[in-house]
Amino acid sequence: MRVLHVVTLHTPENAFGGPTRVALNLARGLNARGGRARLVALADGFDDLPDAVEDVPARLYRRRRLAPALEVSGITSLALGADLPRLVRRADVVHVHLMRDLVTLPAAAVALAAGAPLVVQTHGMVDPSSKPLARFFDALVVRRVLRRADVLLHLTDEERDDVRATARTALPHARRLVNGVELQPRRPLPQAPRVLYLARLQDRKRPEDFVRCMPAVLAQHPGARFVLAGSDSGALARTLAVADELGVRDSLDVLGGLPHDEALAELARASVYVLPSVGETFPVSVLEAMACGVPAVVTSSNGLAPDVAEAGAGAVGDDVPTLAAAVARLLDADANDAASRAAHALVAARYSIDAVVDELAHAYADARAAHPARRATA
Repeated sequence: MRVLHVVTLHTPENAFGGPTRVALNLARGLNARGGRARLVALADGFDDLPDAVEDVPARLYRRRRLAPALEVSGITSLALGADLPRLVRRADVVHVHLMRDLVTLPAAAVALAAGAPLVVQTHGMVDPSSKPLARFFDALVVRRVLRRADVLLHLTDEERDDVRATARTALPHARRLVNGVELQPRRPLPQAPRVLYLARLQDRKRPEDFVRCMPAVLAQHPGARFVLAGSDSGALARTLAVADELGVRDSLDVLGGLPHDEALAELARASVYVLPSVGETFPVSVLEAMACGVPAVVTSSNGLAPDVAEAGAGAVGDDVPTLAAAVARLLDADANDAASRAAHALVAARYSIDAVVDELAHAYADARAAHPARRATA
């Protein structure tokens, strides 16, 4: 089966985060079973555009900023727009990782116009908005795509409700598909405490609160190293200023954005993974940490918080004191070992990529069944 995965952006250090990572994980899982999944995206940060990403065949297009004020929503490529009809025509299923932008929305619209089997996955990026531009996108194309897609994939009940509210109608074709990751060898407990933040440096992720946890943790574990890894989306300078203000800069390592293999290697070195962000629907970085056996500390608004708490795979906290206390406790060797085992077992039981691809195959079959007369052309 030829599957076209359309996502907004790919960079060497995966600056776009979860949607691209999910698309790659699903494509790799499909191809491991003999499928022919392909990635289509804009690209930034490459001298020469690769024709594959992590062994997934890819068609990448250099991004152009049509509307810089819109950040990632305002990037596009005229060449991609010209190629979309041909790319869609050659696919058995078009899987669009949707947001309000100038890449995935046109791709979904082209798929609808072509009568192609269309699977849409929103990754928590489509919810009701009062912003004028969002309302314009919704009226122009978003609601039509949400209503007419053959299958609509959501991560949580909250995301499903948000998408329904945006579509302004019931969505009987919506179904849940969790994020899946490859289970890694469970890492041994590091000899020296190492606390990791691995995410974009932006306000919603709250990297400054990661740094604000440091004094309390260092008071109990003076040899701990704190690692800040991720592409800067405007919060790095403020975060480092907080570290200087608190006098903890010497205990903080700043790595910048990392390619996926280096990110996994960094996770394997970590004692604890901390993601203090709010409103995370289903973060892949938390799953990848737990897949390595690294306990995760998250906030209660994180979609994985109930599982983390129930399994004992880390801890949940919403402010600096509770986050710091959780990190300090999990740096204890016995507590860390127990949480590490629980985290690894949780991913193996619920979030393996194999189980997720099984569910995805059913979704694709249903999407294709809605178009019995269509045959992809070579």
